[in-house]
Amino acid sequence: MKAVLFDLDGTLIDTAADFIRIIQQMCRDEQRPVVDAATIRTQVSEGARAMVKLVYPELDVTDPIFLAHRQRFLDVYGDNIVVDTDLFVGMYPLLEELEANQIPWGIVTNKPRGLSESLLAELNLTERCAVLVCPEDVTHTKPDPEPMYLAAQHLGIDAEEIIYVGDHPRDIDAGRNAEMYTILAAYGYLPIESRDDLNAWQADAIIQTVTELHQLLKQKISALSENQGMMS
Repeated sequence: MKAVLFDLDGTLIDTAADFIRIIQQMCRDEQRPVVDAATIRTQVSEGARAMVKLVYPELDVTDPIFLAHRQRFLDVYGDNIVVDTDLFVGMYPLLEELEANQIPWGIVTNKPRGLSESLLAELNLTERCAVLVCPEDVTHTKPDPEPMYLAAQHLGIDAEEIIYVGDHPRDIDAGRNAEMYTILAAYGYLPIESRDDLNAWQADAIIQTVTELHQLLKQKISALSENQGMMS
């Protein structure tokens, strides 16, 4: 494997705390029942619409009132995008090892580009990230393989020589559809309806912690080094 791509929220970066803080404050502001943190965490990967739906379950997502609440949520989140957000524990040394071995890493996400770029800038990852593919860059988003192929094209590496790590079924489907090696990050924001049978996701590997992910990638790095040595 010659490159590693990550999903963003729930895989590379732990953004849940900021979503929880904002959604729970919206509940208090509207004098509505406060949604528990665990429920919010399972919806982070579903985007702003799902977040706001937790506060206003009775509103249709096309209702102008709902859309106004959604925009308010996005504005607050955009202004406070890294308060309690950081990379998952153990992810910094993992990225450093990839970089030390000259293995590019990047991100393929369904998070809007403006928010994704702000998040990376706040965490000083912009220059380190070799490629960032967002919904605005493609016609079809994950689980379609189009964003995966676009990332591979930017890297100049065949898709089947890339590892993709994600915490949602659409991540694994997108990676598999592009013939990438897929890793299910079970430490992430797994959807409630999909977490009971992780084998059904058909990922090539399932890891429970960032430490396990690091060990697995080390094995892949070692195998790549051995193959390069045999060819030299």
